[in-house]
Amino acid sequence: MAKQGVASMLALALLLGAFAAIPTGVHAIGVCYGVNGDNLPSASDVVQLYRSNGINQMRIYFPDTNALNALSGSNIGVIMDVPNSALSSLASDPSAAATSPAGTPTASSRHEERQLRAGQRRAGEHQGVHGGAERRHAGVPAVAGQLLAGVHGTHRAVPAEHGAPLLCNVYPYFSYTGNEAQIDLSYALFTSPGTVVQDGGNAYQNLFDALVDTFVSALENAGAGNVGVVVSERTYNQNLINHVGQGTPKRPGSIETYIFAMFNEDQKPGAETERHFGLFNPDKSPAYPINFS
Repeated sequence: MAKQGVASMLALALLLGAFAAIPTGVHAIGVCYGVNGDNLPSASDVVQLYRSNGINQMRIYFPDTNALNALSGSNIGVIMDVPNSALSSLASDPSAAATSPAGTPTASSRHEERQLRAGQRRAGEHQGVHGGAERRHAGVPAVAGQLLAGVHGTHRAVPAEHGAPLLCNVYPYFSYTGNEAQIDLSYALFTSPGTVVQDGGNAYQNLFDALVDTFVSALENAGAGNVGVVVSERTYNQNLINHVGQGTPKRPGSIETYIFAMFNEDQKPGAETERHFGLFNPDKSPAYPINFS
């Protein structure tokens, strides 16, 4: 498999993401829309590309005026990241949520405003937390969840009280490339013929389920087992889309999931692989075949 193709696999890192405006009860496959690239299509062309490929959810990383305006009337759901630096003002200033969704007050931005207003009651000084323990215990959710409980426990009351989900970034690609001797490729690609890890009464046939349930275990051990989990970024492909409708052993049912990312972005910092996670090239041609229907 070519390096770019491998970059579309799962990887191992769970992040407790910043709160985002996600309607509860929605289960869908979406794609993250980043703009760190030269010659990317216009926002209106991007929205049309989402629609023509049956992608009904978008994640943006800041109040992108062009994107929000282009989404007007598209029937595409949107979540918008709020940086940690803005959370204090959201928590203390009643007008902050109204000004956060930039652009024309479309249905999407009005929803963002309502969600951000609600978020003012719960934001506080929430910070992203990197869960390092799951690197050492990939595929054993209960064990890793116990190790992570102390890290995530300080955040459990906020979403539990208000019914908000948490964003969980899942990157098994980095787990596989950093530990090929212990992680089988089929386990990462949803192609294992049978159970790879038995964790109590839960059987794991793929790494994605194990990583998501690691996060769920951490929430359970922190007393927040009722908090919803949204997989907010994914470097994956067709097998993920086909799989998420059934859920994980600990959370059967659809999982709201956002694939990372819509485009190959040549201005992204970091390793060369960071610039090749896109489903599409800047000219809107597919980087590899994928079907969202």
